[in-house]
Amino acid sequence: MAYFLPFEKELVEIQKKLETAKTFGKKQDIEKLEKELANLREKIYKNLNEWQIAQVARHPNRPYFLDYVNLIFKDFVELHGDRYFGDDKAIVGGFAFLDDIPVCVIGQQKGRDTKEKIFRNFGMPKPEGYRKALRIMKLAEKFKKPILTFVDTPGAYPGIDAEERGQAEAIARNLKEMSKLRVPVISIIIGEGGSGGALGIAVANRVLMLEYSIYSVISPEGCASILWKDSSKANEAARSLKFTAKHLKQFGVIDDVIPEPIGGAHADPGLMAATLKKAILEHIKELLNLSVTEIVNDRYLRFRNIGEFLEVKS
Repeated sequence: MAYFLPFEKELVEIQKKLETAKTFGKKQDIEKLEKELANLREKIYKNLNEWQIAQVARHPNRPYFLDYVNLIFKDFVELHGDRYFGDDKAIVGGFAFLDDIPVCVIGQQKGRDTKEKIFRNFGMPKPEGYRKALRIMKLAEKFKKPILTFVDTPGAYPGIDAEERGQAEAIARNLKEMSKLRVPVISIIIGEGGSGGALGIAVANRVLMLEYSIYSVISPEGCASILWKDSSKANEAARSLKFTAKHLKQFGVIDDVIPEPIGGAHADPGLMAATLKKAILEHIKELLNLSVTEIVNDRYLRFRNIGEFLEVKS
């Protein structure tokens, strides 16, 4: 079902005319409207601001982690549970083949309808989710398999039960242990990359971002609520946060921007998956040529080199 974002209002009328033309119109009328729709969509998407990109990153029809698993990988075998408490459905992980390369794949999974959203806890992992992810990563390290993580979460779950089971400790342990993993790690931001909930599976040798995804220490609504005591100023907060792929590539926070089809990843999931697969293969083949020591040092230096500072002699 077509779903239009607020800034896509101009497309709605053309889409209605196109649907009518497909039922009652002539072939040339349909082609004309399709071309008009494509041109207007391209114009809109070439001029998106930060808040609009955040809306695209949260689009309900945007491909989720398991969609990419089905489109990119084969023979995926899911593993369950953290061996301490339970099986968090907000994080899915296991082993699969990327062409002929055996890999470990882990990702945060949101839900489509209400039932699935509740089942997946809206893509917000609890401590057992991060501990499950680390358990699977340790298996990958043991069997010398590269790790691919897919980030798509508003943030780690902030509920009382998660805090009781050590949410902060679980994320902190992942940061520590991922920094020392002796196999290549590639993380891809496919939608929302929210705060420590995202970073908990994103300490990687290479961090890639889809063109219309976001990666930030806080959501624009949360930032607006803190700075201006008014979440309706999310638009202004989004401009200040600089959380888009373009900005983060300039700052050295990410390594590569993966272009999306005009209209976003949801406009053509198949094309998006093919583009993403090509990028992953390029980076993974480069990393597989490194020794264990080089892999660990590469990851360490990547994070040490983020940011700039100026030394001033007094």
